Amino acid sequence: MNAFKRLTASLLVVCVTGLSLPLQAGAAIVSTQDAAAASAATEERERVIGFLSRDEVRKSIEAQGVDPQDAIKRVQAMSDEEVQQLAGRIDQLPAGGDIIGVLFTVFIVLLVTDILGLTKVFPFTRSVR
Repeated sequence: MNAFKRLTASLLVVCVTGLSLPLQAGAAIVSTQDAAAASAATEERERVIGFLSRDEVRKSIEAQGVDPQDAIKRVQAMSDEEVQQLAGRIDQLPAGGDIIGVLFTVFIVLLVTDILGLTKVFPFTRSVR
């Protein structure tokens, strides 16, 4: 029992000594452009999701055999650059006009992610994994 108390006391001394050592912390200056870019990426992602949630877009996506919820999940999984590119395509559309190009882009993105094995939306694709 005496050996157990010694071992416990030694372990406690080592732990308390380790806790008293100063911890390293790092900080960096965040530029305004970096902070604005993070905010802009979130806004663009929400705008694309809002676009996909519109009735006419949702009906067109369903007509192509894609579940609108799967499309929204894929947009959420996209990188910021991909979302920015897709949002740029939405901005180029004429008001109330042709959405075929955007739907085709969404279809291609969904198809590529299916082929890469990241998702399974289309039954006619085979994963490379």
